[in-house]
Amino acid sequence: MNLPHNEVLPQERQQRILALLKAHGRVVASELAARFEVSEDSIRRDLRDMAGRGLCRRVYGGALLPTAHFDGLPQRMQRRDGERSALASHAASLVQAGQTVLLDAGSTNVEIAQALRGKAVTVITNAPTVAAALCGDPVAEVVMIGGRVDPASGGAIGVIAQRQLAELQVDICIPGTCAVDPETGVWGIHAEEVAFKQAMIQASGVAIIVAGVGKLGTRATYRIGTLAQVDHLVVADDLPAELREQFLAGPAQLHLVPVGAA
Repeated sequence: MNLPHNEVLPQERQQRILALLKAHGRVVASELAARFEVSEDSIRRDLRDMAGRGLCRRVYGGALLPTAHFDGLPQRMQRRDGERSALASHAASLVQAGQTVLLDAGSTNVEIAQALRGKAVTVITNAPTVAAALCGDPVAEVVMIGGRVDPASGGAIGVIAQRQLAELQVDICIPGTCAVDPETGVWGIHAEEVAFKQAMIQASGVAIIVAGVGKLGTRATYRIGTLAQVDHLVVADDLPAELREQFLAGPAQLHLVPVGAA
């Protein structure tokens, strides 16, 4: 005999939540509470327990599939992503002709580089894929930061790269990020990579953070910086209302980008 949803044991409810998560890639706490006829506090406890066992990654308002393992750059670049394209196009529009911009490695930044083609800017990058996206452009100038290229991130992030970065002072930087939390700031996963991103911010007059909805309201392992160190936060306009209000009340200028703009 099937039990009513509100009489299901937490362990069984978590198994059902996990099945929904695997089927859809994400779950929303309010929808789960209605589905199982329990309080949102009960669902949040379920998600905390599941996250502690590595079964999900908690985000604002719900959970995503765990991301302890991130696909490499080639896999990310092969996926068509309208949100990424829209955010990249808007971020590129914030770079003015004549400026120098530090572009980190990452699939979004490759698209930002492509959007900068034809604009008289200087792009300094640690990523061969970013440099390749601008190769042959008659207007943009490209400068490479060298050193050991990390195979996961696709960018040079070691001691040699950081030494070169320490000698720079530029107009804008666009570091990649894994998580953006309205209270604690911008986060990354690997210490060496985060140290490079921190140095990017120190070397720049303006910092732009571009983040897809799956990264918002989340934290990772190492903090890149607070939102007080971020000048522009570029996100899709379909983020949850409460999270939108939190970012609007923060120190960074929030850019809400229609994802259909790509």
